[in-house]
Parts: sequence; C-alpha cells; structure tokens
Amino acid sequence: MNGDMDPASKEQVWAQDDLMKLLDGMKVNLPEKDLTKYKTSEAHMDWEKVAFNTYSGDMCKQKWLELSKEIRKFRTLTELIVDAQDYIKNPYKGKKLKKHPDFPKKPLTPYFRFFMEKRAKYAKLHPEMSNLDLTKILSKKYRELPERKKEKYVNDFHKEKETFVVNMSKFKEDHPDLVETKSKKGSNVPEKPRTPQQLWYNHEKKALLKIHPDATTKDIKDSLGKKWTQLSDKKRLKWIHKSLEQHKEYEEKMRGLIQQHPELNLTEGDIVKTTLTKAERQLKDKCDGRPDKPPSNGYSMFCAELMSSMKDVPSTERMVMCSQRWKLLKQSEKDAYQKRCEQKKKEFEIEMNRYLCSISVEEQQRILAEQKMVGFKKGSSPASKKNSKAKVSTKPKRPISAMFIFAEEKRPKLQQERPDLSDSELTRLLARMWNDLSDKKKEKYKNLEAVLKAESEKRGKEEKGKLPDPPKTAQDIWQHSVIGDYMARFKNDRPKAEKAMEATWNTMEKKEKIMWIKKAAEDQKRYERDLSEMRAPPAVVASGKKMKFDGEPKKPPSNGYQKFSQEMLSNGELNHLPMKERMGEIGGRWQRLPQKEKDRYKKIAEEKQKQYKVQLEQWLTSAYYQHYYACYEEKDHNTLKQH
Repeated sequence: MNGDMDPASKEQVWAQDDLMKLLDGMKVNLPEKDLTKYKTSEAHMDWEKVAFNTYSGDMCKQKWLELSKEIRKFRTLTELIVDAQDYIKNPYKGKKLKKHPDFPKKPLTPYFRFFMEKRAKYAKLHPEMSNLDLTKILSKKYRELPERKKEKYVNDFHKEKETFVVNMSKFKEDHPDLVETKSKKGSNVPEKPRTPQQLWYNHEKKALLKIHPDATTKDIKDSLGKKWTQLSDKKRLKWIHKSLEQHKEYEEKMRGLIQQHPELNLTEGDIVKTTLTKAERQLKDKCDGRPDKPPSNGYSMFCAELMSSMKDVPSTERMVMCSQRWKLLKQSEKDAYQKRCEQKKKEFEIEMNRYLCSISVEEQQRILAEQKMVGFKKGSSPASKKNSKAKVSTKPKRPISAMFIFAEEKRPKLQQERPDLSDSELTRLLARMWNDLSDKKKEKYKNLEAVLKAESEKRGKEEKGKLPDPPKTAQDIWQHSVIGDYMARFKNDRPKAEKAMEATWNTMEKKEKIMWIKKAAEDQKRYERDLSEMRAPPAVVASGKKMKFDGEPKKPPSNGYQKFSQEMLSNGELNHLPMKERMGEIGGRWQRLPQKEKDRYKKIAEEKQKQYKVQLEQWLTSAYYQHYYACYEEKDHNTLKQH
C-alpha cells in the first residue's frame, strides 16, 4: 500500500486542498445509483467537468489513476454483510419493487383484453398454429373490429386505470421507504424546451389517442406522417411562438440554477441555445418584418430576375445563359443594374435599422451576430484574411495576369482623380480601360506576365524538389495536443513540461494510446503518398472523354432540352458562333419554343432512353464484354491490351 509514487507525481505536486477538490468533483459527477464496476464508472467519467483551476481534464484523470494505485479495490466480508442486512430489511427496494405483494397491478390495454378473451377460442379452432401466428390473426381481427364493439374494452380499461392510480398513491403513502424520491443531480435541472414540431406532435398525438386510445406508436407516426411540413405558415408560427416562450422560461431557470448551485459544475454552455431550425427562424423573422437581403451587385440582380423565367431550363444551363446575356448587354444597361442594386442596399440598411429598433435587445444581438458570422465565412474579417494567407503561403503563388499588372499601375492615379468612386466601381472602370487599350500597348504588360510566369514555374520546380515533412510518432502527436495544458501547469517551463508529458505517456494504457497510434499511421501514409508523388514522373493529362468499348451503345439525351441542343449543334446552323454563345442562343430558342414542341422533344428523348436500355443489356451479354470482364477480374492487363 505504501509503494513509491510514479515519477510524474513527483513533478506534479498537488496541494492537499486540490486533491480534495478533485475527489469532490468526481463525487458530484457520479451517476445517482453508482452500481456498476468502478472501472466502468471511471471510463464513463466526464473529466472535463471534473477539471478546475489550472488543472485540465487529462491532468485530473492522470492524478486519479495515480491515487487509485494507493487504495484497495476489493470489498471485505464485513461490507457484504452490511449489504445483506439491508436486503433482508427491505428485499423489494429498487428493481424488485413490482414483486411486492401490495404493489398494484397495471390495467391491461383494450387490445390485450380482447386478446385474452379470444385467444383460447382461436387456439382450439387452429391447433396447428404457433403463438406468433395466433397473435397476428387476433391483431388483425382487433383492427377490423367496429368502434362500437371496441368501446366495451376501452371503457373497462379506463375504469381499471382510475382504480390503479388510487391504489398506487395509497401504496406510496404506506411504503415511503420503498418509493425513492428523485435526488440525482439532474432533478433540479429544468426540462429542456421542446421544438415547435415536438409541441405540435404531442398535441396531435393526444387528440388522436382520444379518438383511438388503442393506437400504437407506429399507427400515430403513420397517421401524422409529414403533416408538419404541409402546415400553413400561420399555423406553424403558433407553435414557433409557444416554443420560444418555453425556451425563455428555461433560460431564466437555468441561469438561476447556475448561480445558486455552483457545485453542479454547470456553465452557460450547458444551456440549449435555440429550439428553432434555420427555416423556422427565417419564417419568424419574416413575420416580424425583417427585410430581405438585396443582391450583392448588378450581375446578381440581373441573374435573379432572369432565372425567375427559366423554370424549364436545366439548372446546369441557367448560369451559362445568364452569363451570355449579361455579356450582350450594353455598358449603360449594366450600370443601370448596378445603380438599382446600390439603391436596394441603401433601402435595406434603412429598413434593417427600423426593424432592429422594433425588436428586443436579445434579438438585436442575435441578428447582428448572424451578420458578423456571414462576413466571417466570406473571409471579410482581418483574422480570416490572415489565416487564408497563412494557408496559401505554403503553395507557390500563381503569376498575376497582364490586366492585373495594368490595373495595379493605373489604380493610384485614378484614386486621386476620382475619389468619389468605390473599389468595385474603380475595378470596373479599369477593366473598361484595359479592353479599350490597343494590342501594341497591351504587349508591354503581356511581356511582364510572361516573365512572372517563368519565375513562378521555376519556384514551383524548386518546391517540388524538397522532401515532404517527415511523419510524426503517436507520442509526438499526443504531446502536441496537450502541450498547452502542461505549459500552463508548469508556468511555461518547457523542460519540466516535456518530462511530465513523457512520464504520463509511459503510464497510459494501450486503449488510451490507440487513437494517437491511428493518427500516426495516417501521417505515415501521408508522408509515403507525398514521397511517391514527388518521385513519380509527371502524369500525362488524359482527355475529358470516357473510354468506350467495341459495340458499346451510345448514351442518349436525358431530357428534351438535351435532344434539342444536340439537334441544333449537329445541323451546323450555329457554327459561326463561339461555343459559349452557341449555348446561350440554344437556351433562348428553347425558351421561345411552344409547349407542344417541347413535349415532342421530351417524347423522343424517352424513346431513345428505352432503346438504349435494350441495347445496353444486349451488349452486356455479348462475348466481347464477357471476355473483358474476365480479364478485369484476373487483372490480366496484357490480355486486355491485345484485345
């Protein structure tokens, strides 16, 4: 019992008060009835909740493992006799409560009453049937029973249930020592608020059970199904408001509990943040008068207006068509869209400020936080820009284009001449100036671009010549993840922290090391992959076309629009146009087609699909395909090449 402590414990000197706090924290975080083996409870312990002051969860766990080596872990006969005496005095305590002779019997459900009444009769009629088959027949018979006949079983059930409730309350009064009151940590914690869908479901479930008291959970789910998604916005808002009221009460109770009971180790992070989904939150905000966000620029506004009339066009073609039509617009028309967009933004700011003034402070903070998060995701914050630069800096930068060199040269002068222009307007003006520039003047910037490109390629080759970062061991990866905690514990004394980490790693069980061993294996694979890529010869860039085998049928168009596109491209009528402009023209013509013509193309595409399926099945049974498949299975690449 008095063996020497580990080297790690000599380094980590814990005060007696800290050790007692550690044990108190463990006590608080144990379950109400800790009847499992100590190893199981130890494995399920949330050590982050045990952590206190400068001691992290890992440090608390490690200290407990050291302490547990100094105490016995077996039970004496004296302790077992005490438990046996408790059992003799109260043999029905806990899970055996229902075996007590005075414990009231639960009433049978309407279905079970019917089942018990009819089972003997059906067993005589069908002696060859198993219990399972009999149950299936009786279940079906009960479902087919008219409501008038079911009523008898339902009424009997309700009468017995009332008697059971009275008897149960009497049993609790007569045997208060058997019925344990809730004393667990979570008993004081308020119940989590329900989501709008949960509140609606519970309400509908009660209404359904009044009409069909014998309905099973499956019947209720089948009946309600997807009704929530089909509810009108007005009805859904009713449940959204109820859910928000519940959430407000819950937050107040939780904050009061955190202040009154610090020993529970509850924090603000334990409070449920919201009960609404993103769609429900948007619906609520829209109902409250929150304005819709305008498009970010003139092009986005143009696309939004154009796409509203493109419902028949496949989504893959829409953006191509929008881009082509935008390019065909005059500069004055583009500027008009941009001005409208700027006007919409100003109106949005006024409406948003008006809306923010009409709501509570908490809601204001939420909306402002959402807007900040959107900006952060887009990379507008300085921190995100720094991080993105740090990430990109590991790879060689792409050389800047001739137009960009021209823009960087002219921008300072333009900013002085036109201080009224915003950055986006200045960029558009520079792009226009570049387009108007003669080829002779552009040549200077293109030569600079070529020089920068050559330098970039040279740097890229040098980067490729470097060996990849060597793989890390499991211990290195683990130490990297916990170094912060140990440095804080040893007041930034790195040698002591490293020594303590090494001692901790050596005392860790194999189970605890498995995760870090797996990470080390992944890092080893990464190193081998990078090394093989570096040593491998440059890969030949394959063409975008898929490999086609002899006799394989050609894939048909998947819809009417594709069939129409193929026809227009094959007849040579649009060969004078570049490919992007061709697709834009085809999209425009498709939109102008009458519905009757569109349906005709759709039917042709469907017929082609049917023919393709038949041809594909024939080809799959052909001798060539069977031979190819056999070669593939045997991985006989030489045979495959010969054929």
